[in-house]
Amino acid sequence: MSGLRAFFKENKAEKKTVQYAATKSLKDENGNPLLWTLRPLTTKETEAIREDCTREVPITGRPHQTRLKLDTSKYITSLIVASIEEPNLYDADLLDSYGCMKPEDLIKEMIDDPGEWNALTEFINELNHFSSLEDKVDEVKN
Repeated sequence: MSGLRAFFKENKAEKKTVQYAATKSLKDENGNPLLWTLRPLTTKETEAIREDCTREVPITGRPHQTRLKLDTSKYITSLIVASIEEPNLYDADLLDSYGCMKPEDLIKEMIDDPGEWNALTEFINELNHFSSLEDKVDEVKN
């Protein structure tokens, strides 16, 4: 395969879902942490999430002027929710069992350990090929 045909859609690798134990507090009958199914997001999905999590805020000392500000906590939570296929965070019974109305609230009830939340955030970032500033600094140093 050469030339332009190599770039055709049928030659594009398919993104695959992965299994991840998001929390140690939810276990199967053998005491093993339950595995969650996560999927990588598309560029369109991440752009829509970013847009939804961005708002205009006034610039102090400059009347009638605003700037865009990303609500990073909402952005991270939205990325996580969008990446989770199983369990179904939109399931009414699951939401009810935790007393939640929205998947964004549910996920924080299900994973209420800050260390596990940070580990899941890092895993989702890696799954979507986001690199941290630290990774870029280390890359430049080497």
